[in-house]
Amino acid sequence: MAMQVGGEDDDELNSSINTTPLVDVMLVLLIIFLITIPVVTQTVPLKLPNERNQPTQTKPENIVIAVDKDGLIYWNTKLVPDLPTLLDKMKVEAVKVPQPEVHIRGDMNARYQSVGQVVVTCQRAGIVKVAFITEPPPRG
Repeated sequence: MAMQVGGEDDDELNSSINTTPLVDVMLVLLIIFLITIPVVTQTVPLKLPNERNQPTQTKPENIVIAVDKDGLIYWNTKLVPDLPTLLDKMKVEAVKVPQPEVHIRGDMNARYQSVGQVVVTCQRAGIVKVAFITEPPPRG
């Protein structure tokens, strides 16, 4: 039993690729990424609201303001000609005790600017409680 240490087969080329160093490097990179990604990802800890559907309790003192798709503003069902008129009406309601809630119903195709102007008018008048009336998403 003899072992052949250098023989006639030394001149043959080894055509297989040694992948052990590649696997080692990839494993080290994977470990580095797993360690550094949680450090890089920074978010502010928040508790996000859950979806809830509460039926609107209509009280006689509540004010419903509707904004249609053309940007026209309605106080309950009456058309308000402009924002200064709306502000004057809101100031009268803001001094009442208890202060009424303002429910804003904005058309789906209304511009954000139109609804935003109503919210700003409520703030300028001193209205504390402003709510948006929306349709709940379909279940199922």
